[in-house]
Amino acid sequence: MEGHPDRCTDLMIAPAAGGAITGAGPSEHDLKLVELWLNGRGRNTQRAYRRDIERFFAFARKPLQLVTLEDLQGFGDQLAALPLSPSSRHRTLSAVKSLFAFGTRLRYFPFDVALPLRLPEFREQLAGRILEEDEVLRMIAGETCPRNHLILHLLYAAGVRVSELVALTWRDAQAHRGGGQITVFGKGSKTRVIRLEATVWKALNATRGSAAADAPIFVSRRGGKLDTSQVFRIVKTAAVRAGVTKAVSPHWLRHCHASHALDRGAPIHLVQQTLGHSSVATTSRYLHARPNESSSRFLPEI
Repeated sequence: MEGHPDRCTDLMIAPAAGGAITGAGPSEHDLKLVELWLNGRGRNTQRAYRRDIERFFAFARKPLQLVTLEDLQGFGDQLAALPLSPSSRHRTLSAVKSLFAFGTRLRYFPFDVALPLRLPEFREQLAGRILEEDEVLRMIAGETCPRNHLILHLLYAAGVRVSELVALTWRDAQAHRGGGQITVFGKGSKTRVIRLEATVWKALNATRGSAAADAPIFVSRRGGKLDTSQVFRIVKTAAVRAGVTKAVSPHWLRHCHASHALDRGAPIHLVQQTLGHSSVATTSRYLHARPNESSSRFLPEI
């Protein structure tokens, strides 16, 4: 739908008649627009974007069709005054811009009032979230619980997101050419298949027992699907045990997968495919985060 604005005429959300868009807060049609905009996004993305838009609604206190560029700039100024990181402010304003662009494509707005809105610049923090190889290996090797050991191993070896990890069922795992593969339903409702080397596949398959095809691979102590918060605790505990003092999260192991694979010569398009990045430009961030070479090597010694 987003790629074919000419087809959106029949999907246009008409404003309510009789001046119903006046008054404080979003209109009923605004809320419907938000749901259409969020539809198909990942659960975590929906949660974050919904929180961003609710924050904007609380600031603007008017229907979206009455919002001006001055309102949007004022919202940006308010965010700058709050104790938020530059990246959080950038993401919040990006979400608002995305909503207005979506509404314009649906012809809900006559024009995109948020188009001129400038996003705040922020310093790239990716390099600080990439651990050394030996730190990751210590985290994995130090875990004695078989389930938790496999979680750490798979987060790193497959580069999966934590939401993708806990959603895996045994139906998603298949043997393949001496190893195995997992089918991941990822961000943006995109499905990708990730190859697992023999050691990872053997460790994974050994935990199945008599579990049914639709049973979750990673099970909580109560027998249900493991919650993402539990995975966060497992990763943080493993980091402390390994002597890593940084505030490591499961997503850090995904960063490490990309960086370490590229450092060892993996083709960038293969890393992009494994991680499910929509653009190779996203994957290339890892090349710039920890460069292996510098032109300073060619300068005269001082």
